[in-house]
Amino acid sequence: MAASGLILVALLWQGGSLLLGTELVPSPLSTLRVFLRLLGEGVLLRHAAATLIRLLSAMVLGLMAALPLGIWAGVSRSGNRVISPLLYVLYPVPKIAFLPLFMILFGLGNNSKIILLFSVIVFQLAIASRDGVKSIPVELHRAARVLQLSAFQRFTTLYLPSTLPRVFSALRITVGIGMAVLFLAENYATQYGLGYFIMNNWVMISYPRMFAGILALGLLSSLILLLLDGLQRVVIPWYTSE
Repeated sequence: MAASGLILVALLWQGGSLLLGTELVPSPLSTLRVFLRLLGEGVLLRHAAATLIRLLSAMVLGLMAALPLGIWAGVSRSGNRVISPLLYVLYPVPKIAFLPLFMILFGLGNNSKIILLFSVIVFQLAIASRDGVKSIPVELHRAARVLQLSAFQRFTTLYLPSTLPRVFSALRITVGIGMAVLFLAENYATQYGLGYFIMNNWVMISYPRMFAGILALGLLSSLILLLLDGLQRVVIPWYTSE
């Protein structure tokens, strides 16, 4: 399936190149040559590393904040009354609108971009955590009370295992959303990042380099998704989405 998808994309790409001209849409083969050259020179690696560090930092911070808040909202009525209204009010707001404010508060460097991504990711993960806990059958809650499990034991043996499958699904969604937001954020006050690299080469009318950056962005996103799949198999080997 993956191979057939790549072949289809390559054919559509080649068709667009023939239709619009190679100056505007370089062919897949010529783009690959530029991509490999930039990769060998270390140019793409520097930009990809900057993007990856920002995204992973925001994902880790989002998990650290969202898991306890989401689980609290799922198991406690008072927690749900506090957390859920905040989620419903703030989650739909486009977070990219807060980038100027974050740059004022946290500076023009990495911090403001990571905080922006965090604001995108944390709500998605909190909702997933809350809904994961709420999906636990009532019988399991009763069994936990009968066994007199401590709060920590309930967290590790009941709440967390029930939440993690939804959290991993939410993480996959946040990769796409986070990359889109980061693409825009990296065009402000930075010289590193795939978003900056792509738009800078667009301005310079260097379309082969621009498409090489787009290719790198797609491969980096795919790599993160594959890493999440592998991490899921390690953390929750008993779960399968099929």
